Amino acid sequence: MQFPDLALPEDGKLGQNILWFARALRKAGLPIGPGRVIDAIRAVEAAGFTRREDFFWTLHACFVSRPEHRAVFAQVFRLYWRDPQFLEQMMSLLMPQVRGTQEDRRADPAEKRAAEALLDGVHREEEDRETEAPDRVEIDASQTAAREERLKTLDFEQMSTAEIAEAKRMLARLALPVRPIRSRRAQASATGRQPDGRRTLQLALRQGGEITRIARKEPKERWPNLVVICDISGSMSQYSRLVLHFVHAVANRKGQGWARVHGFTFGTRLTNITRHLRQRDVDAALAAAGAEAQDWSGGTRIGACLRSFNRDWSRRVLGQGAVVLLITDGLDRDDGGLLAAEMERLHLSARRLIWLNPLLRWEGFAPKAGGIRAMLPHVDSFRSSHSIASLEALGQALSAAGDSGEKARLMRLMREG
Repeated sequence: MQFPDLALPEDGKLGQNILWFARALRKAGLPIGPGRVIDAIRAVEAAGFTRREDFFWTLHACFVSRPEHRAVFAQVFRLYWRDPQFLEQMMSLLMPQVRGTQEDRRADPAEKRAAEALLDGVHREEEDRETEAPDRVEIDASQTAAREERLKTLDFEQMSTAEIAEAKRMLARLALPVRPIRSRRAQASATGRQPDGRRTLQLALRQGGEITRIARKEPKERWPNLVVICDISGSMSQYSRLVLHFVHAVANRKGQGWARVHGFTFGTRLTNITRHLRQRDVDAALAAAGAEAQDWSGGTRIGACLRSFNRDWSRRVLGQGAVVLLITDGLDRDDGGLLAAEMERLHLSARRLIWLNPLLRWEGFAPKAGGIRAMLPHVDSFRSSHSIASLEALGQALSAAGDSGEKARLMRLMREG
C-alpha cells in the first residue's frame, strides 16, 4: 500500500482529527467507541509519526479488530488523511455521470462505503435544505419495489453499507424449500399400494385367524439434512458473510423442510459452526462463528479442508440423503490431485452436491484455474452466488432434480480446451 503524505495542521488539532476519523470509520461499519478513540490518541502520542507507515499501523492497531475491517480502514484512511486524487475517484462513484463520456469503473471492495462515510455530511446538508423547502414532494411507493429489484441483481462486493443492511433484511426473508425423500421404511396407510403381510396376520389373529381384510402400507417420507461448506478466505469474505446470513435464516425458519442444517467454514482449516447457527440473533451467531474461525479473510486450502471434512464429519452429517452446498471460488494452490480425490469422495457421500461460485457473475468466465477444473466434474450443479437473485434461484435448483446450472456448458469448454 502507498501511504499519502501527512500534511499535519499547524493548529495542533491532531486529537480532534483522529476523533473525526474514528467517526468516519464508525459510519463505514467499524464498531468503534470512545474508549478506542482515547486509546488511539494515546498511542499516537507514544509512537509519534516520524514515518507514514508508523501512523497508519498505530491507528490500525487501535481501530481494526476483525479481518474484514482491514479493507474499509485502508480506504477511509486514504480518503481522510488527504489523498486528493483518491478522493476525486471516490466522489465520482457517488455522482451520476453521462454514459459514453468516460469509461465506467466498478468500485473496489469497501471503496463505496468509505466514500459514503466521509461524504455523509455533504449529503445530509443537501437533504436538510430539501426538507426546509416549502414544497412537499409525494413519494411513489412503487419506487421501493424498483429499488428492491435492482438490489436483487447487485453484486454483493459492490454494495454500500446501506445496501448491505437492506440485503441482509431481504436475505432473512428468503426460503430454501426442499421436497421430502421417500424412505425405504413403510408406514400403515389405508390407500397404500403395497400389501402389509405382517399387519394383515396381526389383524387376523385378533379375529381367530380369519383374514377379513388386507392391510396396506406406503413408504415413509423424511426430510434431508442441509450441509453448507463455506469458503471464508480473503477473496470470498464479503460473499461468504452474506451467504451465511442466508444460511442462518434457513436454519432458524421452522416448517420449510430441512431436518437439520449443518454449517462449516474453511480457509486454511475447517471449522464447524453448526451450534452458532442455532442462535436466534443473526449478528450474535455470525460474531461467534467468526471468533471461532480464526482463518477468516486468510488463505485457501480447499483440498486439505475437504479432506478434514470427509475424514471427521462426512459419516456424521451426510447420512440419510443430505444435500451439500459448497460455496467457494475454487482458487486453490494445493495439489490438484488431492482436491479432485476429495471432491469425488464428497460427491459420492452426498445425495446432491451443489457448487456456488461468485466468479460465475462474469460473462467471460471459463474453467481455466486448476482448482476449478479439478472440482467441476464432481458436482451435480454449478451455480453463481454473487447476488440475492442468484440465491433465490437456488431454491428452484433444489426443486428440479435434473438441474445442473452451468456445469454442462463449462464441461464442454473444458473438453474443447
